[in-house]
Amino acid sequence: MATLTNANHMNCHFSEYQSTEIQTQHPKASKALPDWYSSETGIYHSKHSPVNLPSDPFLDVVSFIFSHKHNGVSALVDSSSGSSISYSELHPMVKSMACGLHQMGVSQGDVVLVLLPNSIYFPVIFLGVLYLGAIVTTMNSSSSFIEVKKQTLDCHLALAFTMLEKVDELKSLGVPVIGVPENVNSNSKQNGFSDFHKLISINPNSVQRPVISQHDTAAIMYSSGTTGASKGVVLTHRCFIAMIELFVRFEASQYEGLGSENVYLAVLPMFHIYGLSLFVMGLLSLGTTIVVMKKFDANEMVRAVDRYRVTHFPVVPPLLMALTARAKGVAGSSLKSLKQVSCGAAPLSKKFIEDFIQTLPHVDFIQGYGMTESTAVATRGFNTEKFQNYTSVGLLAPNMQAKVVNWINGSSLPPGCSGELWLRGPAIMKGFLNNMGATMLTIDKDGWLHTGDIVYFDQEGYLYVLDRLKEIIKYKGFQIAPADLEAVLISHPDIIDAAVTAVKDEKAGEVPVAFVVKRHGSVLSQAAVIDYVAKQVAPYKKVRKVVFTHSIPRSATGKILRWKLTNLLTSKL
Repeated sequence: MATLTNANHMNCHFSEYQSTEIQTQHPKASKALPDWYSSETGIYHSKHSPVNLPSDPFLDVVSFIFSHKHNGVSALVDSSSGSSISYSELHPMVKSMACGLHQMGVSQGDVVLVLLPNSIYFPVIFLGVLYLGAIVTTMNSSSSFIEVKKQTLDCHLALAFTMLEKVDELKSLGVPVIGVPENVNSNSKQNGFSDFHKLISINPNSVQRPVISQHDTAAIMYSSGTTGASKGVVLTHRCFIAMIELFVRFEASQYEGLGSENVYLAVLPMFHIYGLSLFVMGLLSLGTTIVVMKKFDANEMVRAVDRYRVTHFPVVPPLLMALTARAKGVAGSSLKSLKQVSCGAAPLSKKFIEDFIQTLPHVDFIQGYGMTESTAVATRGFNTEKFQNYTSVGLLAPNMQAKVVNWINGSSLPPGCSGELWLRGPAIMKGFLNNMGATMLTIDKDGWLHTGDIVYFDQEGYLYVLDRLKEIIKYKGFQIAPADLEAVLISHPDIIDAAVTAVKDEKAGEVPVAFVVKRHGSVLSQAAVIDYVAKQVAPYKKVRKVVFTHSIPRSATGKILRWKLTNLLTSKL
């Protein structure tokens, strides 16, 4: 991982494999710049050929998904029970859902909440709402009452779908609620499920659909809020159509063609843009079989891979670590069907990548980068004989443009130099819900999405994500990336997890504090940790304090929740 240094200088990288100290001049400035980067505009263009997107202005994403022909048989399979929805059943079921919602009074533009864990019914509900021209907003099923209330008021909900234990909670907020069974084998006459079964049993050909534009809002997805309050990201039908073409279908075409022989394991939460893009939308256009796990369990994960011959497993860092640990303890015949594991949504240390590759050498590993605000579209890795650097998040997706910008003076930076990533393309959000100020700060007048992530492109066009701009620690005018220090900490044999955040300091401005999870039985001391880091970094980067903890707070997708660390630190001071 490259070094972030004093922001008054250009920080450039000799190669994708080495860190460098501060450089006032790019070491390869005399070398001709690649044709995918313009020194005049500062724009990086995708190395992939452009993909033609549908030109029909009145195409909705659901019609787009089901317009693709394939040979798929089983669409969605519940991992524990084996109950399933076939492709021949799926489209009529989605249309029935839309008809039923229309009969209930749900209209175009109404907002419907899906507050559910992963379920084979999740895509049916989501697509049914969109097919009617209504809007979906999703939430983590473990959200607190206060969080549910806030989003309910923010979106002005017309209806909610949730599990039985949340029904009364939502009713208390004055929201009409439909309880959703866990799988197709649930008793249709059981209290709380009858309304749902009526919805999916209505004549699918009786739906009265409004005219839906590609630019109509399809979903309000809330950003993770790792550094502040989460905001509603407004995504259109066009955003989702672009995501399906430029992310899911394009990636499939790069590897093994658009076939239906693959089996994906859905452990990633469907309420999050990463899981939603794959399991609720994109893969259904390919005829892929999606095996759905309601919640993660390491033993069930291995059983599901072996039972259903899973070939592809998209993960986030905590899942990758769990898979690696579990793989070390299973018989040699297990997990043999796996072809590819892809990781995204949060940074992943080189140590964990190497551990995975050594443990499951037959599995192809790639990383990707995307945001809720870009509908998960940005980059994707494609490992070839020429390029096997697993730490990159890949090349820009087709039709996408990027800039790397000096966050102090706004100048554009060439390959090899780190700065804030700006993105532009057809999948960029419409804006933040009811927050014009935040929208204008995030998307400029030229359509560039200011991501807040510190990155650089190497000379081959591969992108490397270094840290979050808002998380940079400012020590006596120097810039310290928490991820740099976390990589050092994780390399210690007695440290199994770590995170770094800043604490205010009267003289230095801010100083780095390390939160460390020790290996069981370790006698590692604060002084030993500080000394270990000090030997491997520049003096200004030294960790000044260590807090030992039992776990590092993370979001559902593995992002470190630094605000929780700050709160914990405040309580200890």
